[in-house]
Amino acid sequence: MTTPSPTADDNAELLPIATPARTRAALRTLIRPDRGLALTGLGILVAATAVGLLVQPLLGRIVDIVADGRPAGDLTLPVVLLVAVAVVQGLTTTLGLTRIARLGETVLARLRERFVERALNLPADRLERAGAGDLTARVTGDVARVAEAVRSALPEMARSVLAIVLTLGALALLDVRFLLAALLAVPVQLLTARWYVRRALTLYADQRVANGAQQQQLLETIGGAVTVRGHRLEEQHTERSAGRSRKAVDLTMRSVNLVLGFYGRLHIAEYIGLAAVLIAGFWLVRDGAVSIGTATAAALYFHSLFGPVNAALVLLDDAQSAAAGLARLVGVTDLAEQPEATAVPGEKHVPLKKGLPHQRTAPEAAAAVTAHAVSHAYGPGRPVLHEVSLTLEPGEHVALVGTSGAGKSTLARIVAGVQQPTAGTVTAPAGAKDPSVVLVTQEVHVFTGTLAEDLRLARPDATDADLRAALATVHALDWAEALPDGLGTVVGEGGHRLDPARAQQLALARLVLADPALAVLDEATAEAGSAGARVLERSAEAALAGRTALVVAHRLTQAVAADRVVVLEAGRVVESGPHDELRDADGPYAALWRAWSGSRTAAPHP
Repeated sequence: MTTPSPTADDNAELLPIATPARTRAALRTLIRPDRGLALTGLGILVAATAVGLLVQPLLGRIVDIVADGRPAGDLTLPVVLLVAVAVVQGLTTTLGLTRIARLGETVLARLRERFVERALNLPADRLERAGAGDLTARVTGDVARVAEAVRSALPEMARSVLAIVLTLGALALLDVRFLLAALLAVPVQLLTARWYVRRALTLYADQRVANGAQQQQLLETIGGAVTVRGHRLEEQHTERSAGRSRKAVDLTMRSVNLVLGFYGRLHIAEYIGLAAVLIAGFWLVRDGAVSIGTATAAALYFHSLFGPVNAALVLLDDAQSAAAGLARLVGVTDLAEQPEATAVPGEKHVPLKKGLPHQRTAPEAAAAVTAHAVSHAYGPGRPVLHEVSLTLEPGEHVALVGTSGAGKSTLARIVAGVQQPTAGTVTAPAGAKDPSVVLVTQEVHVFTGTLAEDLRLARPDATDADLRAALATVHALDWAEALPDGLGTVVGEGGHRLDPARAQQLALARLVLADPALAVLDEATAEAGSAGARVLERSAEAALAGRTALVVAHRLTQAVAADRVVVLEAGRVVESGPHDELRDADGPYAALWRAWSGSRTAAPHP
């Protein structure tokens, strides 16, 4: 179960945060595959800690030998045993901590994989509502905090807890009255821990949210610097950044004061417990119930608890901070299942979902995909689509047209399955052989690596011949082979930069390699500019040949080539039919066609 994350401002709806119970359950699930490693590591640490507890009785034995005035030779055996204990404890502790560390790293890697998988599949509108800063803070700060806890706090916490439990047991073996005296410190320690935990979890969660809001504001201000300067909004954005920074600093100082108060209370508990053990030892030695060496061992046992008790309680600071970060990571991994993605931003290759809202239709259904009464809103009072119904027949090419804001891209993402509708369903035939879909948008990313590696994102087992065939299909093979190293040329950031038209052809070549049943193009030729428009339209037409396609038309030439044109207006379908029929009907499409044709006539052609 997750709870909605508090909003950083009135416009952001941050990603959810898992409840403590759900976070614990997720942690158990992550550890379950490595239970053997966990049990082995803990068993070795128990043995190491038990061996270490022999130090205090051996020191007590030395005290008794000296107090009784025995020969110096009697000290040989206790001293040799002390050396043996040190060696054995050191070796077993190292082995146990190594296994615990391996467990932690394995669990952390598993958590990262699940987080990245879920983050990559988040619906676009969900990310837009949350803002990039929230996800960035989780994938950087929260992951780092959990990683730090796994690498340092987890092994130390395991060793400290074992030392506390076994040392208290050793005190009871010496004399149960020593244990009772030592337990006088426990109420103060428990009250201190409770006082700290009740404040820390909320405080650290708020601190993570504030840091996310701060990062979001910085991203918006820096990313939109040109616009900010153009509208003379520097002072306003500076004040916003300063305000969120002040909130983050205030929460940080509150956490510092909380930790200082925590330490002060722990010292009081130490003094109470040690004084009680020393007084108990004095009375027991005076009454002849124990020897001076035994009382010394008891005092040393309690003194040895200072380190593990304080470490365990102090580690609550790291544990609470890590728990807050873990809850934020689990909150993302627990989001409703999204389609599996195998491609990159701008090209999302997903199977059409077979559960709500994508449901199976009857086996005899012939449609490639059907959207029924689909509605969508990006928030209360912000409807984008109103009960839109659309059926794509196998092999049919449908063009979506309409003015900006009509809901074309939203409908395309819903049909592609990468975004869920507020209401309505999208269905695919139950017997579809390959019910997959590739979505190609105008925001195409070229990954850093060779051109061949970039192409194989769509099909890892593709041969070089397959890659060349895909490039040839979209009319990109000539320029690809003309690159300095051909398919081996490094492209992307730091490599050979591809212009928008070539980057889009690369995306279309990946579509060909993926070979989906349904292709959705969301203004995939918009970034090319007029010079590359005709080339890209030819590339898109070739990539879509033989498959069902839904095209959000940036240029109406794409509508002319389509089998059917669907006109959206204010989130509703107002016309549907072939280009010639709609052009002659003198309706909304005819008006769009006249406006577009007129602009082409007025503008010089390249």
